Amino acid sequence: MRALVAAGVVALALVSFVPAASAKSGCPAAWRSGWQTLANRVQAPVYCPTWMPNPLDAKIGGQYIDIYSVNKDRSYLVSFLEHGDLGSGDVHVNFRGYPGRLTIPTCPGQVKDAKVPCFADPVGHMTANGIRATVYQVNQGADQWHVLLMWHHRGSMYTVSQHVIVPYDSATRVKKNLQRLLKSLVLVEPAR
Repeated sequence: MRALVAAGVVALALVSFVPAASAKSGCPAAWRSGWQTLANRVQAPVYCPTWMPNPLDAKIGGQYIDIYSVNKDRSYLVSFLEHGDLGSGDVHVNFRGYPGRLTIPTCPGQVKDAKVPCFADPVGHMTANGIRATVYQVNQGADQWHVLLMWHHRGSMYTVSQHVIVPYDSATRVKKNLQRLLKSLVLVEPAR
């Protein structure tokens, strides 16, 4: 019985780390509808990941969706979150897009009426999948305590970030996940 349970746990762990699809094959079928709907709604391309850190998936409207917000200016935040059981920690990934915008937005500061850049303290770059992203370590709002990647594509700004917290409790581990996420991204164009 123990051998059967152990084999099942190993098999589940292996399945959890297999990407849903390669970047070459496009947005995974189970996730495509939500990302296509988002692209249509903001009338701009969006980036769908084909891999997510365990245990998350990137199904908009699925069990891990935390925030789905589209503003009047068509900027959006799509957030996925799993609160770990029994102290295993949180896994939290945010995707943002700013159609038609190339500058970093401002967020409320700690001093009344002060504004600070929402993404700050650039510490280098990551390149994958035709994208050259800047790595930011000091971020505000929903990206606070996250390592964030920011890049531009066709006159718009995009970001993906991950929270640095158990079980991904070091910036080094999170950066490895972000590199893998960057490599997995596929562009979803709005329907005409």
